[in-house]
Amino acid sequence: MKDYAYLKINLQLFGEKTEPATPKRRQELRQKGQIPRSRELVTAVVLLISFFSMRFLSKFIFGDLIFAVRNFLSFPKDIDSRFTTNEIMLIFLQNLLIFAKILAPILLIVALCVIIMNYVQIGSVFTAKPLMPNLNKINPVEGFKRLFSKNAYVELLKSILKIGIIGFIIYDYLVDNYRVIPELLNMNVESTMIFIGNTIISVGIRAAAVLLILSVFDYAFQKWNFEKEIRMSKQEIKDEYKLTEGNPQIKSKIKEKQRQLSLRRMMAEVPSADVIITNPTHFAIAVKYEEAVSEAPVVIAKGKDLIAEKIKDTAKKNNVPIVENKPLAQALYKSVEIGQQIPSELYKAVAEVLAYVYSLKDK
Repeated sequence: MKDYAYLKINLQLFGEKTEPATPKRRQELRQKGQIPRSRELVTAVVLLISFFSMRFLSKFIFGDLIFAVRNFLSFPKDIDSRFTTNEIMLIFLQNLLIFAKILAPILLIVALCVIIMNYVQIGSVFTAKPLMPNLNKINPVEGFKRLFSKNAYVELLKSILKIGIIGFIIYDYLVDNYRVIPELLNMNVESTMIFIGNTIISVGIRAAAVLLILSVFDYAFQKWNFEKEIRMSKQEIKDEYKLTEGNPQIKSKIKEKQRQLSLRRMMAEVPSADVIITNPTHFAIAVKYEEAVSEAPVVIAKGKDLIAEKIKDTAKKNNVPIVENKPLAQALYKSVEIGQQIPSELYKAVAEVLAYVYSLKDK
């Protein structure tokens, strides 16, 4: 058998987008209105609730609808000679009001469903960017690409499925009720309207229920496809980090300068210290006590290793006493920050050091 050598290819070298989108990228897309959502899910829920609402309100709907049809069919043939124009307009407005009364609750329910379903999918997003003119939308080349894109084939497949499902549901319902259809010829107008209305509602509920199941898969696909399309390359993530956080090299230089300035300010305070407490090699803490300013001694400078040596050198040049106390130096370095008063548990130890220093000055 021949041995085959497999070459591992780093897709990042070709600018492949293999990394999940960053929160910043997602927020930018959200502000542009680019959010994963399924219009099919909204449509299916709206249809299902609308047809259930019709079923629940069917008594009221059919009652008003039959009354309106009766009014219309009861007009005599010589209506022009028996009614004035104003009377005809009044009858027309009455019928129009009846239809508005029928449609108003259904349209209100539909509007609420659309708002709720969109909020569930995308949350509270208010942006006018999707409404702004975009030349790519009228670009024939881009339009041709979209026409034969993967999304176009998916939409075509969904349309074929929907037509097929709705057609099958209508066919299946008519087959189950084919014996009733010839009897429509012998029914009065009211019975015919009730049968047709019930048929439309029953078929609508079945079709909407099946579409709802399909729309759940469509929502999952839309979310997966969106995540795939917004992927980023490692280089894009690095560039974004530089824009938001700054260039790491420049940032490190700025931090270094800030540390140097902070060190200079701290070293400038050392000559005013009452005592430098050391351990004696690793730590050095400068302590100052002004009874009129603070209730307890304050740490005005501290350092470790090289900085500790600089503190001690500065103290020697300015005749600041240096006292070796290893436990106290370690405790002060770990528990007290620069500019803070010493904690109460260290009062006694620091007071003893200060008393010793003050006794040296009195001599």
